[in-house]
Amino acid sequence: MPSPAERVVDLYSRRSRAFDADRTRTLFERPWLDAFLAHVPETGTVLDLGCGSGEPIARHLIEQGRRVTGVDASPGMIDLCRRRFPDHDWRIGDMRALDPEEPFDGLVAWHSLIHLAPADQPAMFGLFARCLRPGGVLLFTSGSERGETIGDWRGETLYHGSLSLDDYRAGLETAGFDLLRHVSGDPGCGGATVWLARRRGGKVAG
Repeated sequence: MPSPAERVVDLYSRRSRAFDADRTRTLFERPWLDAFLAHVPETGTVLDLGCGSGEPIARHLIEQGRRVTGVDASPGMIDLCRRRFPDHDWRIGDMRALDPEEPFDGLVAWHSLIHLAPADQPAMFGLFARCLRPGGVLLFTSGSERGETIGDWRGETLYHGSLSLDDYRAGLETAGFDLLRHVSGDPGCGGATVWLARRRGGKVAG
């Protein structure tokens, strides 16, 4: 039987249109997105891992002139992205197995890392680094305490996993990132725990 974390993909695949309907478009995330974009060239490339339906995060990146490649494990979500933004690159895939063909100027993992089991999350920092060119910038959200929780959405169980804050800091440091800004439980961003970091120069290990 699939684990609760593995069932997240099935849930997003079966209920993609319902998730899209429930997703707020107020763009309360904009202060963080604009802080991220301040480090991305005006015509730069951005990888959106766990892009969902492309709204509102990818839409904002696109409207600000960036070229977006979105990856999501849900075919339904990617179908919505392709319909909305046909001039950009949308791929069905597991972000844990991503093999980047070329580095990006920026990477966003907004409310997507949180659906991975804690055991799967440490390896993502090396992957983030491999997906970014030296000086590239990373924006992601996380939990704030190590553990797993099972939430409820429209009568379905929804898994969330987290490392500790110290684990996230250590993961960024080991993968060659400088932390630019971090807020745990940001009250101006729906209580999200948000990290903004820049990849240092040099070869990425791992």
